[in-house]
Amino acid sequence: MAYDYVIAGGGSAGCTMAARLSEDPDITVCLIEAGGPGDDIFIRAPALVAAMVSGRPKINNWAFQTVPQPGLNGRRGFQPRGKALGGSSAINAMLYVRGHPGDYDDWANLGCAGWDWQSVLPYFLKSEGNQNGAEALHGADGPLQVCDQSAPRPINEAFFDASEQQQLRRNPDFNGAEQEGVGLYQVTQFCDGPRKGERCSAAAAYLSGVRNRPNLTILTRALAERLVFDGKRAAGVRYRQRGRVKLAEARREVILCGGAFGSPQLLMLSGIGPRDELSAHGIETRQDLPGVGQNLQDHLDYVISYTSKRRDVTGLGPVGLWDLGKAARRWKRHGDGAFSTPYAESGGFLKSDPGLSRPDLQLHMVAGIVDQHMRRIHLAHGFSCHVCVLRPQSRGHVGLVSDRAADAPRIDPAYLSDPRDLPVLMRGARLMEAIMEAPPLAPWRHKRLYPHDGSDTALEADIRNRADTIYHPVGTCKMGVDDMAVTDTAGRVHGVTSLRVVDASLMPTLIGGNTNAPVIMMAEKIADGMRTAR
Repeated sequence: MAYDYVIAGGGSAGCTMAARLSEDPDITVCLIEAGGPGDDIFIRAPALVAAMVSGRPKINNWAFQTVPQPGLNGRRGFQPRGKALGGSSAINAMLYVRGHPGDYDDWANLGCAGWDWQSVLPYFLKSEGNQNGAEALHGADGPLQVCDQSAPRPINEAFFDASEQQQLRRNPDFNGAEQEGVGLYQVTQFCDGPRKGERCSAAAAYLSGVRNRPNLTILTRALAERLVFDGKRAAGVRYRQRGRVKLAEARREVILCGGAFGSPQLLMLSGIGPRDELSAHGIETRQDLPGVGQNLQDHLDYVISYTSKRRDVTGLGPVGLWDLGKAARRWKRHGDGAFSTPYAESGGFLKSDPGLSRPDLQLHMVAGIVDQHMRRIHLAHGFSCHVCVLRPQSRGHVGLVSDRAADAPRIDPAYLSDPRDLPVLMRGARLMEAIMEAPPLAPWRHKRLYPHDGSDTALEADIRNRADTIYHPVGTCKMGVDDMAVTDTAGRVHGVTSLRVVDASLMPTLIGGNTNAPVIMMAEKIADGMRTAR
C-alpha cells in the first residue's frame, strides 16, 4: 500500500504526528507500531504500571538491558520502554513535566534555531488540556489531559514539611513561573467524564477520537525492519506483521518515531550511520552519518526505601493487596482513589549548589517500595525517594548486536563515565537522606532498606551497587549543525531526502525533567511546520 506519510513507531511522537498530519483529509498517513493497540486494563489503570515496568512478564514493555556498566560495578542496567500505541507514555508514571525554560534556550545556543523557550512554549500550550484552565503558561484545550491528583497520600505533606526543614520551599506548579521547590506532580490522566481516572497516554490523547479517519491507517503488532530507498530518497518501510513481510510505501516522507533506541537502530539497519558500525554487521553503507546512535544521555537514579507500619502507603503483602483490591473497585466506580495513583505523587527540583541558575537535581517521592524497577518484591508496606542529576555530562551510545530488527539494540549509557556526575549525585543523595530522616517522616519510617554507615565511601559504593535509569534516554539522532548532528532542526536526516526523525533522540541535550511532555511538544512543533510548508 502507498501513503503520503509512513510513520515507524507509535509512541508519544508517533501518535501526535499521525493525528496532526491526518487532520488534512487530502493527506494519507500510515502509523506502524510493534506493540498492541494500547487500550488494555494494564495501561488504562494507573496503579497497574507496577505490573508493567518490571518487564516480568513483558507486558507492553520492550524490557531492554544495557551492556555492563563499569561505573555501576559492571552491572547491566534495565531500560523499560513502552511497546504499544502510546509508547512509553503507556507505561510511565504519567508525570507532566516540561523541564526548565533554560534547557530550550540551550538548544538554540547550540545551533538549533527555533527551539528556544519562547518558540516551544506555544506547542506545549497547544498539546495541553489542563483541568485548571488556560493561562499564560498553561493550555486548556489540547488533547493531552493534565490534572491534579485525586487522592495523594498523607505522606506527601510530611515530605513537604521535611523538605521545608531543609530550607526547600513548596512549589504548587513545577511548570509555572519557577521550577525550584517541592510539590505534587500534575499527571496526564483523564480528569472527568466516562474515562475519569484513566491514564491519558499519547494514544488515548491523540488517537482515540480519530482512529476511524479514512485517511489514517494504524497497524499494530507490526515490526519495522528496514527503510526502503529509491536512490537517496526514503520510499517506504518494510515491516513484519503476523509472520509476513509487507511494505508501506511513502509518496512524501518516512518519519521515524522509534525513540532514543529504536530510531537509531532502524537507521543503522537501513545503512545510515557510522560506517564502521554498519560494516561490522555486514550492512552496506547508504549514508555515513557518524552521529547516529551517539550522544546517548539518560538520568541516572538513586533510590532509598523504607518499610512502614502504616497502611496509607502501598504494600504488597496480604493486607496491602486487600487494600489495593478495595481501591481497584473504587477506581472502577468513581475513577479516583489509590488506584488512580502515579505512585510518584510528589517530588522536587533542587540545586546542588545555591549559586546555580537553575535546579540540577530532581526528586520523586513514591508511596511504595521501589527496588530494582519492581523486579525485587517486598511484601511490606513502605515508601521510597529517588534523586537524579538532571544534566549529566556522561555520554553513551546505541549500536547494533546484529542485522536483525528483532534483536534488541546494544545500549551503553556509560553512566558515571564523566567524573563530574558522581559528586553532584552524591550531594543530591545527601540532601534526599536528610529529608527522609527528618522528624516529619518519623511516623512512616520503620526500617531502611540497604542502610550504610553514612561515609562518602559507603554512599558511593551504594550508588554504584544500585543506581539505574529513571527512564529518560535521549539524544541519539540529535538535531543541529555540527559534524555529529543527524538531522536538521526540522528532524530531516542529513544526506538523504524524504526521511525525518521525530522523538526524544532529536534532543541535543537532556532537559531538566521528565521527557514525555517535551517529546509531544516536539512532535506538535514539527508537524505544524510540515503542514505550514505544504
